[in-house]
Amino acid sequence: MLIRSLAVTVAASIFATAAFAPVAHGQTAAEHIAAGDKDATALNATGALAEYKAAIAADSTDEEAYWKASRTLVDLGEYEPDKDKQKDYYAEAKELASKAVAMKPSDPEAYFSVARAVGRVALSVGKKERVRYAKEVRTAALECLRLDSLHAGANHVMGRWNAEIMRLSGFSRFMAKNFLGGDVFGTASWAEAVRYMERAVQLDPNRITHHLDLAEVYRDRNKPGDKEKAKEQFQAAIDGPVTDFNDAHYKKEAEDELAKLK
Repeated sequence: MLIRSLAVTVAASIFATAAFAPVAHGQTAAEHIAAGDKDATALNATGALAEYKAAIAADSTDEEAYWKASRTLVDLGEYEPDKDKQKDYYAEAKELASKAVAMKPSDPEAYFSVARAVGRVALSVGKKERVRYAKEVRTAALECLRLDSLHAGANHVMGRWNAEIMRLSGFSRFMAKNFLGGDVFGTASWAEAVRYMERAVQLDPNRITHHLDLAEVYRDRNKPGDKEKAKEQFQAAIDGPVTDFNDAHYKKEAEDELAKLK
């Protein structure tokens, strides 16, 4: 694993470069965000992140730049092999998303970004702290849905939240609920996991990750007929259009999981 100070130095260098960009080129925050969106569409996450950070440097009150930078950091971190670098990506993503919420608490995208980033941060902490983070993920996702009930991403987060809780052993859920302060764990169910994930697919059928996670929910719930439903969703992920930075990884996962079911 790389030394953390190296990752921090590299990150600081990237930020410094972005910070000076608006001075050199005189671009506005809106122009940097537009350029970042163009890079994101082209699956250039590194370029998009630099543009969103440049937008923050140009206008530190531009809330959109914060949650878009957070979103991109999570994308970059998801398959990052260096665990220290990945942890740094997620920590920064959480910080920027939280700032977006503070700036504009009426923006559902800000809350969605918090839910997404915190969910990733939770993977690197101990069990007790993970319970706290799980509650935070649920709170942020539900607030996003309160503001926008048609938000596919927040439906996805809630579907996955329910599924992850149900994948725990009964004993683990009992301990979390009764001794670690995870009382909300008692609200989780496979039915809710399916409901939210099916809703995400319905709202945004071109998003590969929705199909992939719905397939895994069907596979793990394992009710009569679920195996065939899982196969259909894995195939939908394989056949879906590439629109997101990590779609190639999602497609490979779908191919591997589908092969196991056949």
